[in-house]
Amino acid sequence: MSESDSQQQIAVVLPDGSELEVDADATVEDCAYEIGPGLGSDTIAGKLDGDLVAKEEPVYDGVELEIVTDQSDEYLRVMRHSASHCLAQAVERHYDGVDLAIGPPTDEGFYYDFDNLDVDEEDLAVLEDEIEDIIEEDYEIEREDVSIEEAEERLADEPYKLELLEEFADENDHVSFYSQGEWEDLCAGPHVDSTGEIGAVKLLEIAGAYWRGDEDNTMQTRIYGTAFEDESDLEDFLERKQEAEKRDHRRIGNEMDLFSIQDVTGPGLPLYHPAGKTVLKELEDFVETLNKEAGYDYVETPHVFKTDLWHRSGHYENYADDMFIFDVGDDEFGLKPMNCPGHAAIFQDHSWSYRDLPIRYAENGKVYRKEQRGELSGLSRVWAFTIDDGHLFVRPDQIKQEVEEIMDMITDVLETFDLDYEMALATRPEKSVGSDEIWERAEDQLESVLEAHGHEYEIEEGDGAFYGPKIDFAFEDAIGRSWDGPTVQLDFNMPERFDLNYVGEDNEEHRPVMIHRALYGSYERFFMMLIEHYEGRFPLWLAPEQVRVLPISDDNLGYAHRVANEFDDFRVEVDGRDSTLERKIRAAHDDRVPYQIIVGDNEEEDGNISVRDRFEDQEYDVEIDEFRAHLEAERNEQRTEPDFLQD
Repeated sequence: MSESDSQQQIAVVLPDGSELEVDADATVEDCAYEIGPGLGSDTIAGKLDGDLVAKEEPVYDGVELEIVTDQSDEYLRVMRHSASHCLAQAVERHYDGVDLAIGPPTDEGFYYDFDNLDVDEEDLAVLEDEIEDIIEEDYEIEREDVSIEEAEERLADEPYKLELLEEFADENDHVSFYSQGEWEDLCAGPHVDSTGEIGAVKLLEIAGAYWRGDEDNTMQTRIYGTAFEDESDLEDFLERKQEAEKRDHRRIGNEMDLFSIQDVTGPGLPLYHPAGKTVLKELEDFVETLNKEAGYDYVETPHVFKTDLWHRSGHYENYADDMFIFDVGDDEFGLKPMNCPGHAAIFQDHSWSYRDLPIRYAENGKVYRKEQRGELSGLSRVWAFTIDDGHLFVRPDQIKQEVEEIMDMITDVLETFDLDYEMALATRPEKSVGSDEIWERAEDQLESVLEAHGHEYEIEEGDGAFYGPKIDFAFEDAIGRSWDGPTVQLDFNMPERFDLNYVGEDNEEHRPVMIHRALYGSYERFFMMLIEHYEGRFPLWLAPEQVRVLPISDDNLGYAHRVANEFDDFRVEVDGRDSTLERKIRAAHDDRVPYQIIVGDNEEEDGNISVRDRFEDQEYDVEIDEFRAHLEAERNEQRTEPDFLQD
């Protein structure tokens, strides 16, 4: 480097908005030392314009820089990345001929993918012990930058690493390796300084994963693990994981006969059984009531359209890889991934005056998205799902009020289920349509609504839809997990693409604004969350079976049916099996029925009932009319727990 180059200065932007002048060849770590020697020595990694990078990464003029230390939120992610390297090192110590693929950190831990590796769950303990040895040996984790040519020589026996190297070589003349002891890996980092800085590690499970997520590629062996700074945090995580497994909607869905996903129907295509459809129908009815009160008109669009529609809407250029596309004769068709273009086409089919707006369309519309097979999981990620969709066509002066009313509807839904939630404003993604001016206008509109009402919210840069920004709601379930759900999205682009118009007060044509909204997000994802949130113990109004009548003996079976008839506007069953009362009670409890009515000789003689709830509390000598009135109130008020015996 010439003397003139070494004297050139650039400015980086620090989190407080101030600027720091550094040499043009400065790294993240150099910047940290410029701020202070203590920070420099504590630096683990950095964030450049929000991207996590190694501390050796060069900065550039105008970049927003954040220093990552062991006190930063990102530190755990860096440590887990290093733990994944320890896993790969342990595997190569114990198995010959293994080909390394990739090993990134995740939100809950890390994984590493291997080819030519034959392991089972019993082998994880051996690998864990080896990882502990690597951590105790406290190897220094060293970074080395090498030329592409040298990297090719080092990776001559690693086919998957060579494939990655080809991609790196298109944009770089050098790559980085990280080594620890006898082991090294092609990696961009960042990592902690030594293996001894890695805390408590646990290997969790073995799974199959296609190379690069493509089902046409080789199926590899993926080992999942997690790492925390100390054993107590790890134990807390394992307890939460055990609780989550207990609530797994796939297991509960099978136990309660709610849904199935069968090989004969295809992956990601759920079949809803009567009990599951009962819950879904209650969810649909709830939203339809809200829509009716808010002035929505229901429409229906087909499952498949010619791709001309998707070209016009912009989905084809932005979403084709996620669509099911096929030919019929000379025409190309696609299963709809979204409902909005169909609703735009309906609006376009009419002439509108400014007096007609807002127009509000609603549809429980089935959509299809071609997720990778390896990513499909129960109801959480599927090929076919239903959105409680709504699309509004409004004048610009109506945006604020309509968005506010939608947000009120969303909060009604979340509060009905007693869910805590957070909001975020998602801005323009890299892959999007429309001008900068349109996007700035749309983002400003949504932000003004949030600000005007004093809502707390986060900014999620680049997470908007390709056609417009959005306000996303995330809610927590009973064990503290966060789920993405309802959304409201502002769209100035679809009206342009479909040439949508209305005649204004000035008798001129004007462009409406389109608002997209969903109160659940999708029925499948919301249903899945509710199963796990309630552990299958649905509130009375949602429960597939609300009341079960248990005759103590066959002599009381006739009275049991007469009692059941008194509750014929509820979902009630009579357990008429030749079995003991204790077994009937246990079966009703296992089936997660909110209430049991028990009738024997005393109840039949007095013309009343005994009531038992899912908490195993019981009350005798209950008047039938009294209990029916309570059930009606509990159902109509959509209470979240059976509470007849909880007063």
